[in-house]
Amino acid sequence: MKLIFAGLTGLVFGIGIALSGMMNPAKVLNFFDIAGTWDPSLAFVMGGALVVTGIGYRAVWRRAHPLFGGTFQVPNATNIDPNLVGGSALFGIGWGIAGFCPGAAIPALGTGRWEVVLFIAAVVVGLALRRLMTRMTTAAVPQ
Repeated sequence: MKLIFAGLTGLVFGIGIALSGMMNPAKVLNFFDIAGTWDPSLAFVMGGALVVTGIGYRAVWRRAHPLFGGTFQVPNATNIDPNLVGGSALFGIGWGIAGFCPGAAIPALGTGRWEVVLFIAAVVVGLALRRLMTRMTTAAVPQ
């Protein structure tokens, strides 16, 4: 059941991304082009997503445990460090240059466009490089 509901959740997410236009890099780039051909419609999409998320969280936190067992996994880190700031900046720059965020690019793979495949490949390479860098710096620090 857990996998079925995860799949259904992904399907609803993908349909929402497609209907909202977030799979279209031109629409996303126009959202970022405040001085030019600005398209504020994605702000309404994000605002609507925040409202739905807020309602969902309020309903979920009333439960003692997740619907399919286990425990809620909530991050407990509260510090803002250079890794967080740098990663956030890199994410935003990549989103602004490519017109894709990873969440919208995954459903966009279904379009078969080479740009989407290239973007996902770049994300995977970036993640692998970051893991490699982390291992190298961790190994270099004396214990």
